[in-house]
Amino acid sequence: MDFDLSEEQRLLKDSVERLVADHYDFEARKRHIAGPKGYSDEIWSRFAELGILGLPFAEEDGGFGGGGVDTMIVMEALGRGLVVEPYLATVVMGGGAVRRGGSPEQKQRVVPSIADGSLKLALAHSEPQSRYNLANVAASARRDGDGWALDGEKVFVLHGDSADLLVVSARVSGGQTDETGVGLFLVPADTAGVSRQGYATQDSMRAATIRLENVRVGADALLGGDAENGLKVIRRVYDDAVAATAAEAVGGMQRALELTVEYIKTRHQFGQPIGNFQALQHQAVDMFTATEQARSMAMYATMMAQEDDDLERARAMAATRVQIGRSGRLVGKTGVQLHGGVGVTIEFAIGHYLKRFTMIDAMFGDADHHLGILSDLGGLLPADAG
Repeated sequence: MDFDLSEEQRLLKDSVERLVADHYDFEARKRHIAGPKGYSDEIWSRFAELGILGLPFAEEDGGFGGGGVDTMIVMEALGRGLVVEPYLATVVMGGGAVRRGGSPEQKQRVVPSIADGSLKLALAHSEPQSRYNLANVAASARRDGDGWALDGEKVFVLHGDSADLLVVSARVSGGQTDETGVGLFLVPADTAGVSRQGYATQDSMRAATIRLENVRVGADALLGGDAENGLKVIRRVYDDAVAATAAEAVGGMQRALELTVEYIKTRHQFGQPIGNFQALQHQAVDMFTATEQARSMAMYATMMAQEDDDLERARAMAATRVQIGRSGRLVGKTGVQLHGGVGVTIEFAIGHYLKRFTMIDAMFGDADHHLGILSDLGGLLPADAG
């Protein structure tokens, strides 16, 4: 299989990496986090100018017709810089729901505004009781004249406090954990009855708890006009997000490795660089190995996210989550350890990479959770393989 990038993909990689390197050093990141939104509108505008906000959307909808590999390239570059702007929330998750489940009219209404940077989205799906069960939806949607009325509470909505448009899952029919009977609704964040409580997460990102009390929306708010099969869209979007965050983690691991190797080459103790000690060299090699293992799984997840076979895709995503979680833990903890006491201070970047790896591991089910799923599915390969 050919893993080489095309000429266009190499240009994309160079452009995004250059933007992050030129405008997103660690001190600039601190300034962005301290802003009122927790990120920089100027950087977001640069993303729009570069074209990466419209990258995965079809050209006929106002996007640039990119694929999974293009998203992987972008996310890896953003991971290197610990970028806090809402690319995952807007483009991959909120925008991904519109891309995968929206009607042509909805896509053409929403996608151009995502691409030009004027519209930010958030996917509001997780609930206090749902844990990692995507089908556990207690929020409700009932017919209200020609439209709908929504009630419920959503938690850990990534960048939900600054989003302009929310993609909200709500149960239209059936029991609380049924696979069918869930619709997705496009809800402007300033709609009457929507309240948001934003907060910073431990990795300096933003999230929100969102409450909906008799929130009325029109009939055209129902994504794709389908009030029964929203969970199918959610599952595909979450798989896209697993692949995207795997690539982000790989970018972060690569940068954490570089910072650590640089540090042990320059930090002197006992009259010599500590990198001269073989035990520390072995640990750096372990970091490199874990990063390369994660890179392989990120590529695998990127390919398998487009797989239509639900079982095979589920196996691939569970395996990816296991490896990314384990690799991130090893790279982050070892990097902090080799930095010594300064590794746990807020002034050094290495500890912030560990925080981000920890959050990536927890977001869609940690490594232990997905190891259980992989076991239940019979492992990465079908039982009759080989």
